[in-house]
Amino acid sequence: MNNTNIPRPTDASIILTYRCPMRCQMCNIWKNPTNRQEEVKAEDLKTLPQLKFINLTGGEPFIREDLDEIVEECYKHTPRIVISTSGWFEDRVVALAKKFPNIGIRISIEGLSQKNDELRGHVGGFDKGLRTLLTLKHMGLKDIGFGCTVSNHNSRDMLSLYQLSLSLGMEFATAAFHNSYYFHKSDNAITNKDEVCGNFRQLIEWQLKEKHPKSWFRAWFNMGLINYINGNRRMLPCEAGMMNFFIDPWGEVMPCNGLEERYWKESMGNIHDAPFMDIWESEQAQKVRQMVRKCPKNCWMVGTASPVMHKYIKYPLKWALQNKLRSLRGKPACIDLKWCDVGQDPKQGDLREEV
Repeated sequence: MNNTNIPRPTDASIILTYRCPMRCQMCNIWKNPTNRQEEVKAEDLKTLPQLKFINLTGGEPFIREDLDEIVEECYKHTPRIVISTSGWFEDRVVALAKKFPNIGIRISIEGLSQKNDELRGHVGGFDKGLRTLLTLKHMGLKDIGFGCTVSNHNSRDMLSLYQLSLSLGMEFATAAFHNSYYFHKSDNAITNKDEVCGNFRQLIEWQLKEKHPKSWFRAWFNMGLINYINGNRRMLPCEAGMMNFFIDPWGEVMPCNGLEERYWKESMGNIHDAPFMDIWESEQAQKVRQMVRKCPKNCWMVGTASPVMHKYIKYPLKWALQNKLRSLRGKPACIDLKWCDVGQDPKQGDLREEV
């Protein structure tokens, strides 16, 4: 088999568990917990290649008592690790940060106190999350911030969280809720589109006023979320399984976390059965990549959007520069939802309803 056309992966997301103390309305992971004895272990990750970035996620990663062992192994394969967490286990987050001071932490907060606790199903969740972030900042950690998943009723709070993150000098990551095997959901749908998209437009205007170019590119990503919410084709193609991959709690190597069995769901292989690069370069992995090229879904999540934004950077770059200039002149951003034709298969994202 000729492997010369298979790119080496750069980004990985490892789903460490489906156990979670939260009871989120937009995610049913907590209703489908994994058996901790079956979850992927640090020793299972030894054959991973050198990567630019690894995201450790769940469920709740800090429910894992061996998380420090997993982080230690992952640092052998990448210089940057970011853990996505609810912040519920404050002491565990702080203890890990003391051991690994370069670690990145994104705490999922879905709104201000009342709204967050309502959506995440736990009283006190907002307080724990914010207190954890403030403690990490006091410790001197640099790569910390909020992660907000926008659903039907929290887009206004998203704007308040953005302002809070800005005042604290922290990162602010956004998402819109999706349906997939990962979330164990098939009925997530944003119904108040005008309100939600209007709030994303406001966020874009604010991000363009920031000095750091990274925020301008995040504005373009958020424009992609508006496009997704409106049910349009992805603005850039999905190339899941080319530069990025996901590993599920049982060790299955998946191209992304947006797959649904009602459309298709296929693994490249299992890291318990073969070294990672043997899986990555296998005929099965090539078959999965061909399926991605014709995938009917139009997910817009950072794990698969970020790699193609870097690959086809001229599109977000041109928009970011043009709209930064507009912002400096006091003009509103041009919300351009046209998809970028880079030679992708016309069947990808054709929105067919074959269920």
